Amino acid sequence: MTDLLRPRAIGAPLERLDGPDKINGTARYAFEHPVPDPLYVHPVQATIARGRIEDIDVHAAEDLDGVATVLTHENAPRLATGSDAELWVLQSPEIAFRGQLIGAVLAETPEIARQAADLVRVDYRREPHHVVLRGDDDALYAPEVVNPSFAADTRDGDPDGAEPAVVVDATYTTPMEHNNPMEPHATIATWRGGVLTMYDSTQGVHQMRSRLAPVLGLDPERIRVLAPHVGGGFGSKGTAHAHNALAALAARVAGGRPVKLALTRQQMFALVGYRTPTIQHVRLGADRDGKLELVTHDVVEQTSTVQEFAEQTAVGTRTVYAAPNRRTTHRLAALDVPVPFWMRAPGEAPGMFATESAVDELAEACGIDPIDLRCRNEPAVDPATGLPYSARHLAECLREGAERFGWAGRDPAPRSARDGDWLVGTGVASATYPGYKMPGSTATVRYRDGRYEVRIGAADIGTGTRTALTQIAADALDRPVSDVDLELGDTALPTATVEGGSSGLTSWGTTVVEAARRFREKFGHDPADGDEADGAMPEEPDEQRYAIHSFGAHFAEVRVNADTGEVRVPRLLGVFSVGRVVNPRLVRSQLLGGITMGMSMALFEHSVLDPQFGHVINHDLAQYHVAAHADVADIEVSWLDEHDPHSNPMGSRGVGEIGIVGSPAAIANAVHHATGIRVRDLPITPDKLLGG
Repeated sequence: MTDLLRPRAIGAPLERLDGPDKINGTARYAFEHPVPDPLYVHPVQATIARGRIEDIDVHAAEDLDGVATVLTHENAPRLATGSDAELWVLQSPEIAFRGQLIGAVLAETPEIARQAADLVRVDYRREPHHVVLRGDDDALYAPEVVNPSFAADTRDGDPDGAEPAVVVDATYTTPMEHNNPMEPHATIATWRGGVLTMYDSTQGVHQMRSRLAPVLGLDPERIRVLAPHVGGGFGSKGTAHAHNALAALAARVAGGRPVKLALTRQQMFALVGYRTPTIQHVRLGADRDGKLELVTHDVVEQTSTVQEFAEQTAVGTRTVYAAPNRRTTHRLAALDVPVPFWMRAPGEAPGMFATESAVDELAEACGIDPIDLRCRNEPAVDPATGLPYSARHLAECLREGAERFGWAGRDPAPRSARDGDWLVGTGVASATYPGYKMPGSTATVRYRDGRYEVRIGAADIGTGTRTALTQIAADALDRPVSDVDLELGDTALPTATVEGGSSGLTSWGTTVVEAARRFREKFGHDPADGDEADGAMPEEPDEQRYAIHSFGAHFAEVRVNADTGEVRVPRLLGVFSVGRVVNPRLVRSQLLGGITMGMSMALFEHSVLDPQFGHVINHDLAQYHVAAHADVADIEVSWLDEHDPHSNPMGSRGVGEIGIVGSPAAIANAVHHATGIRVRDLPITPDKLLGG
């Protein structure tokens, strides 16, 4: 692929086209769509981690004024198949984790529904549960693949027999973390004429439909899902979850009335996925000059007994550094916990924390500057596939970042800088993220009343997709942005893949370009009213010839209070190689958000699971701490001026997740430089520093 779109709209820092609607409140999110005479649904959740319902008493709930009905496993409509265990709700008295859906109240107001749900009484037969991840668990097993379809284990050379001159051998851990988008997961569902219509907060309307259809026993065409605006997701809204199936069941018994279900913040901690905790053993070995000879990355993480999800934690290590002796493994423990799922940069975010922390330790052991060590180990081809990179500019990111950050002259000795009560340190880390492109999208271009209508069932979860796709369409049609109207977020539109894996704009943009190309070929520059052309995402031979990845370099300055262990981050910098930038304003926002989320991962985020009862204790934003404005001082992001001729027609690569990947390790490395204490267990809290 060598023909790039002619620059016009692409590259312009266009303001969000939906910005005014969001500011004035006319942009409707899932729970806000007007429907006539709705019933409100409040779930009932299991209060044990494993066992069976012996009796469920709903009489007090049913007697409350305003309650329409109470659903349990005893009276809920039967689902068509149990092959999707996460969605197999209210079909059995068996309990697999605390927080599992075991009932639902339908009432005239959300307040009545919630009150009635509290009146449901349940007697259980409790069984012993296992909810704590341990590296020596006897039941650990190797999954067939890790997300999305990578081999669980890889091996090159003789990693067990290699004897490098310098070796770092350490274990790093990351905790369970939860996504917490600002808009909670919410659904409005209506059955009418055998058709289920859902307004949902989802990252993929077609994926929502395709997963629900077999469970409900419906042809997919009998389900319509709409999501014109979505208030964040970070991966958690990338599929249907149990509450979506519950809403469909509730709508089926509602007598034609719509039902509205919005999960509370507390319920989201049990029902919509989370980042698995990890235990990562990393061994790096090099010669005295810092040339890597050994890389091993062995990961233990958890999944659920309900349904397997295997995070690809060690996959990033396979591509970022080369060595003749390499091994990566993944082992899972199936616990009595909710199902893990995507959280921004699944795999790479926790995995690169371990790898990049170990690289920092290796640089110190070799007496080599951390940036120099990384640059000495730049591979000529992708170590994972043997393919040449479509573009690999990690060394340029590191060098440009070093100049911008003022790295030169840095004293490498820990505890070498102090400002009053504050120990000062700086750190660096590399980042990588695959250039995913998901097949299966289609788009339509239609000319009507002097305007170009572009239709594709994509999702905009707050990233600016609506704006960026409009820019891509305008360039492909050789028209100004003001002539293009984009429709998205509806299964009535042409099929689109999910917004996930930083693949959205690549997948949908390529599809829109193809539809525009066909339109131009058929109708030229002077179309007639009603002219229309369809396009599907074409196969690209370059995808088989090149390894396509984004790269970045993260720099952090930290201050650690010598008396209290408090960590502050006055300065963060990220320099990225992401191909051609479609909209600098939107890209800057995404990268800033990713870096901030990485800081949150480094210092704050930790879902605390109670081993006795099997639930997350800090299950709200008052106790589950995330980075806020007061925690963020000076953050700067920039990117190389480039295009990737092999990635897609725009020359771009994804930016949604690369920003988080190296940020936690850069902060952890800076904390070590400030204090001399190596924290290998996230988050970096004062108690882990005061002992040193």
